[in-house]
Amino acid sequence: MTLRKMTTTAATALLAMGGVATAQAEELTLCWAAWDPANALIQLGKDFEEQSGHTMNYEFVPWPNFADRMLNELNSGGQLCDLMIGDSQWIGGGAESGHYVKLNDFFDAEGITMDDFIPATVTGYAEWPKGTPNYWALPAFADVVGWTYRRDWFERPELQQAFMEEFGRPLDVPATLAELKDIATFFQGREIDGNTVYGAAIYTERGSEGITMGVTNALYNYGFQYENPENPYELEGYVNSEGAVEGLEYYKDLYDTGTPPGSSNWYMSENIDAYKSGQVAMQMNFAFIWPGVDSDPNVGGDKSGYFPNPPGPFGQFAQLGGQGISVVSYSDKQDAALEYIKWFAQPEIQSRWWELGGYSALRAVVEEPGFAESRPYAQTFLDSMAIVKDFWAEPAYADLLLAMQDEVHDYVVAGNGTAQEALDDLVEEWTIIFEDEGKL
Repeated sequence: MTLRKMTTTAATALLAMGGVATAQAEELTLCWAAWDPANALIQLGKDFEEQSGHTMNYEFVPWPNFADRMLNELNSGGQLCDLMIGDSQWIGGGAESGHYVKLNDFFDAEGITMDDFIPATVTGYAEWPKGTPNYWALPAFADVVGWTYRRDWFERPELQQAFMEEFGRPLDVPATLAELKDIATFFQGREIDGNTVYGAAIYTERGSEGITMGVTNALYNYGFQYENPENPYELEGYVNSEGAVEGLEYYKDLYDTGTPPGSSNWYMSENIDAYKSGQVAMQMNFAFIWPGVDSDPNVGGDKSGYFPNPPGPFGQFAQLGGQGISVVSYSDKQDAALEYIKWFAQPEIQSRWWELGGYSALRAVVEEPGFAESRPYAQTFLDSMAIVKDFWAEPAYADLLLAMQDEVHDYVVAGNGTAQEALDDLVEEWTIIFEDEGKL
């Protein structure tokens, strides 16, 4: 009997005894990225330890190394992690390779329904295949790319006047991506309080996923699609459509005219540092940073504002971030791990998760009256989660991502070739990957 069948059988036997039974005290290890939400999860998890008698250990890995470290752990059948908060793109590989325990029977037995979660997070974090009721994770941390801006700079009368004279409209939250670029170029190289500042910090990092997580916020809104919606894996004319080319050209233009010198390899932490140190008027970043911005002594409070990724000619979309929490199939503590999932799904725990700085995907939390006013960025979070799209979640996602990272960075940052050539090359590379996967 394979290990995958053994672990599935163990989970099924547990459910047959009436769901998650109280197991003997265990030491569980939860694996995730090393970032602020992980610290909030440690605080939250103290409640689980008190209620269950289990002890929680944590293995947190910095984002640049997270995928390599944890995918190697999964692919080797390692037993370090009992629970994994894996990236949304891992769900296909986690399901098809047998890394994650399928949770349908468990959800049914415990009365946990995916109807209770934000639909985009169910699709993005839990389902495989997409669009089917097959669940391999519980939505754990809802996240999305949005924008932070220096409200105090935008409101200065002298800057308002200068912007009106140049662009003929008030300096305000951009209504379109084109307006966002105008604002970035307006601030580029401008002197404020004796310091030279710049327009925007955007994602340009090449080594992991950074520039892909950034450029898609332009590509989607200019018409890029991953495939023909009527014919899966048909890429030609969708990945490299006329609109997609325009979107890639837009992102390069924004990089060339509105970003700080030396920002050729920036991702989340570099953008945070640039914004908090007063280098830029705006920053692109995932929503997880907003609690830290709001509490920052230099840029927090009324000095900063938040807005969703603006629309482009094709519509308004934003890159989905966030993760689901899964039970690792190689764990020999699956019963205790399932106890954690059941505990974490409770509305009162999800509400506490939001209070501590986590981003709940539970509708009972985000649809609660007053939620939009609960934090300065809460309404922007809701608006952003309503417009999300995500990267491929195929088992071959890492190869698909590497190809896009290389092609896009080579054009946007290095300035090689044209946008059309970059996307044409991407179609060729992705086609080869899907042929090797037997999808074409």
